[in-house]
Amino acid sequence: MPIALVIGASRGLGYELTKALQADGYQTFGTTRSSDAPVQLSSGVQRVDGIDIAKEDAGAKIAAALGKTKLDLVIVNARTLDEPNFEDEVEMYKVVSIAPVFVAHHLFFTGHLASPSKFILITTEGGSITLRTKEEGGGNYGHHGSKAAANMVGKLLANDFYDKGITVAMIHPGFMKTDMTKGVGFDEFYESGGAVEPDVAARSTVDFISALTHERTGTFWAPRGPRDIGEAERVLGKNLPTPLQLPW
Repeated sequence: MPIALVIGASRGLGYELTKALQADGYQTFGTTRSSDAPVQLSSGVQRVDGIDIAKEDAGAKIAAALGKTKLDLVIVNARTLDEPNFEDEVEMYKVVSIAPVFVAHHLFFTGHLASPSKFILITTEGGSITLRTKEEGGGNYGHHGSKAAANMVGKLLANDFYDKGITVAMIHPGFMKTDMTKGVGFDEFYESGGAVEPDVAARSTVDFISALTHERTGTFWAPRGPRDIGEAERVLGKNLPTPLQLPW
């Protein structure tokens, strides 16, 4: 039975990813931030509590909790989407683009990443510099900047892990109807932006990961295609494929 770890599994996409992976026959581990009042995970998921990915010791804690388990798949799903101030901007970079380096480091050097295996970063099309246009406008600096940095991290991890048989990819799972997007007012764009429920995004994400080959390591993808990427046609043209490889 293949074994998967989802980092950030307590709600939204992460919660649905654990369900989809279990349905596909994975033994699944999921991390949560809380250890005092554990949140409910999907039934059957083996929980790893008390993991704050913004903390330097997160990778070491995960490795210790896994014991001798070898992982076939790791999905880093941690994200933030708050109204920016200086501290929040710093936190966003820590969670989205700094933490994955330390998690990958600890899992690899403690022998928890199998060969072959896959290490997936859930990012967003918002991390594509090419897809940012004057028509779309500016703003959301922490969101876009941290995701672009995460994509660079993923590319460099892919280079480092290539000869180890560990495939790395960055995935835009789609525009989702979640408490997080609603909390910042994005719910007004749900209909026009083609937003989907997290379980739908999780299913297409897991299906894409299953088909991902090592030849595509270090690449950036939208498994659901261009349907929810507002600037895709303006920048990349019409009749775009699904799945869609995204530009940096």
